[in-house]
Amino acid sequence: MFFIFEQLKKLKTMRKLIPLLLMLLLVAPLTQAQEPRVGINMGNKAPEIAEKSVDGKIMKLSDLKGKLVLIDFWASWCGPCRRENPTVVAAYQKYKDKKFVSGKGFTVFSVSLDKEEAAWKKGIETDKLEWPYHVSDLKYWYSKPAAVYGVRGIPANFLIDGNGIIIDRNLRGPALEAALEKLLK
Repeated sequence: MFFIFEQLKKLKTMRKLIPLLLMLLLVAPLTQAQEPRVGINMGNKAPEIAEKSVDGKIMKLSDLKGKLVLIDFWASWCGPCRRENPTVVAAYQKYKDKKFVSGKGFTVFSVSLDKEEAAWKKGIETDKLEWPYHVSDLKYWYSKPAAVYGVRGIPANFLIDGNGIIIDRNLRGPALEAALEKLLK
């Protein structure tokens, strides 16, 4: 009889523990830090871009971790892109050495949708795109990075913080400088 009484006592204790265990199982995943989802929306981790630079070497977006980066999709044959380039150059010159809340320094990672290498290089030189990060697969509208980022028209851009998180997009004209000003330390 004593054995049955002890078993009933254990059962009551277990009934009290089950809700507690269920609650712990539900809350535990919420307390763990989760990596941001890779994607092209605000708050997403920017997808990796690894393409050939003007000198033929592979250049990766992830190599710029720690900096505020404007991923700029453009082409030498694109009139609106060429008209926007002076704004991007001015922002680069003004903010490249500044400290930001979410990154140290600012740079541009240019992704060209050109199909001719000579035209691409001439566009960089003519527009004085002085930052060192220029890539292209020279596949025009079939560009892999453009497809990954959902680029359907250029100029197009994405601003990412020092952790590679997309914090703004399609900043043109004075909107680019305004966004950078807000992020200064």
